[in-house]
Amino acid sequence: MPPLAPARGLRPALLLCAAGIVAAVAAAYRGSLGGPFLYDDVDSIPGNASIRHFSTALLPPAGGTVSGRPVLNLSLAINHAISGTDVWSYHALNVAIHAAAALLLFGIVRRTLATPAAGSRGEGECLRLAFAVALLWAVHPLQTESVAYVVQRAESLMGLFYLLTLYAFVRFTATASGAPAWAAVSAAACLLGVATKEVMATAPFIVLLYDRAFVAGSFGEAWRRRKALYLWFAACWIPLAFMVARAGGRGGTAGFGSGVPWWAYLATQFKAVALYLRLSLWPRPLVGDYGRILEGSPLEVALCAGIVLSLAAATWALLRRNSPMGFVGAWFFVILAPSSSVIPVSTEIMAEHRMYLSLAAVVMLAVLALNAVLGRRLLPISVAVLALALGFLTARRTRVYGSAYTFWSDVVAKVPANAGAWNNLGIILAERGDQGGAIEQYRQALALAPAYAYAHYNLGNSLVATGRVGEAVGQYEDALRFRPADPSIHFNLGNALALQKRDLPAAAEFRTALKLDPGRADAWFNLGDAMVNSGNLAEAADAYSHAVLLRPDFADARVNHGNVLAQLGRLPEAVGEFREALRLEPGAADVHNNLGSLLAGSGRLAEAKAEFEEALRLKPDYRDARENLERVRALGPPEGAR
Repeated sequence: MPPLAPARGLRPALLLCAAGIVAAVAAAYRGSLGGPFLYDDVDSIPGNASIRHFSTALLPPAGGTVSGRPVLNLSLAINHAISGTDVWSYHALNVAIHAAAALLLFGIVRRTLATPAAGSRGEGECLRLAFAVALLWAVHPLQTESVAYVVQRAESLMGLFYLLTLYAFVRFTATASGAPAWAAVSAAACLLGVATKEVMATAPFIVLLYDRAFVAGSFGEAWRRRKALYLWFAACWIPLAFMVARAGGRGGTAGFGSGVPWWAYLATQFKAVALYLRLSLWPRPLVGDYGRILEGSPLEVALCAGIVLSLAAATWALLRRNSPMGFVGAWFFVILAPSSSVIPVSTEIMAEHRMYLSLAAVVMLAVLALNAVLGRRLLPISVAVLALALGFLTARRTRVYGSAYTFWSDVVAKVPANAGAWNNLGIILAERGDQGGAIEQYRQALALAPAYAYAHYNLGNSLVATGRVGEAVGQYEDALRFRPADPSIHFNLGNALALQKRDLPAAAEFRTALKLDPGRADAWFNLGDAMVNSGNLAEAADAYSHAVLLRPDFADARVNHGNVLAQLGRLPEAVGEFREALRLEPGAADVHNNLGSLLAGSGRLAEAKAEFEEALRLKPDYRDARENLERVRALGPPEGAR
């Protein structure tokens, strides 16, 4: 490939194009900066302890979106260091990542169009076409999910490293001798990419296909010239394998053990890919969560399969001829392959963020077609109109991400068969205090998916909140039929049984929850309460002891522990627990009163008097404390006596 260094007269145009791309991205996504954490964001950011310290940032927890993706987790740790759990820095970095990716795409397309294999266009034409491709790709509404939804940075950040890998490779091959620094950048970007998201595994294939199509002319020549770099790319699959293994199949939701047969998943992907293509050309309606079932008749699946397989066959034929268009088609299919082929992702049968990089191929073909039909004079006008329209749709789409309520309301309106969306909308309404509305959403979810354990569980929670405890018990029991090893369901069932004064069955549920998750201080505390109510003070004391051991700042557990210890005659220990509880919560008048009573019973009248006086200072109308103080004064020496 001949070098493509901008002439002096072209530099201002390059800078203007770059500034235009960045400005367009900023304008399209300015409305996303205040959006809250949504869905998987909650576990990946506020619920992710590993991002609170850089020492643990490269060790993401298993089972979630960040698992097995240390660079993604590190990027979230950087945001946490800047703004804690305030959303602005997370969104700002997402927008910056997307803008940087668009600039890299601009550079790749511009330099590629100048190659002999692509037609050796003039610098001006390369600039116009590359700007059109990068601009339309950057403001396309199909990209919204990858930018406005914080944790889907996994896609855009991986996309940034993917594009940097290829861009640096293009720069490396721009001269006969090659530039070692660019080779190092390409190699480093590939390694960072595989530590961000698994789709990066396809980057070595894409680079090799690019080398063959636009630089070396054949696979053999590409290997002969750049064997060391390709070996490095291949070596990046080794750490990727370890990270995938550590991810544990995303908590059982991804991989061949996710519960979805590979052949069924493949069949749905024909419709998914056909839909991606349609949304690329007509981006409406866009959906944040398509659910676990992608419906479609056999005829519809067959039609979509025909379209997708025909395009794949055409791509294969063009690749065999080493056509540049074959590379464009391969870009589309190869990047989609890890998530849209035979490896099931049970929680995401389809997802718009998967098109983040593949969309570039569709936009590239569309721009080349417009250029061929309209010519160089009309192309800028048509691109400007398209960019304004797409940017407007993207800006409007970001409003859906403005709150959890608008997000899930939009999903249920567009995909009413999505049981998970109804359930999540119910959670939002419950958090707002609208338990009646939440109950309706949970029942709608269960009408669609009767075996949906979490909908039963959440319905039980809302029924408890509205005082319908008996119905709630039934919902928790239904949830346990489908998820018998979930400690939270056992815990809340125990709470409901305790509200019915069924202390022994409640205690059994708390014990089961603790067997499944021994680190739950709240379950130990509630077990202690159940044991007190059933008269088993020794076991109650043991339960409260576990609670304060797990949570030393658990003031209520210390108070209850102190009360039980006092009844068991272990007075020094009881006094110690009360004093520690007061250290944690100095304003607890009832604890001062209880401690005073305990001290008075031990003959420590002066100390008891001080505790009763403090209780009355905190709560002047505290009748029990006043009566206790009067008794102590009657028993003790006169005021001022020594």
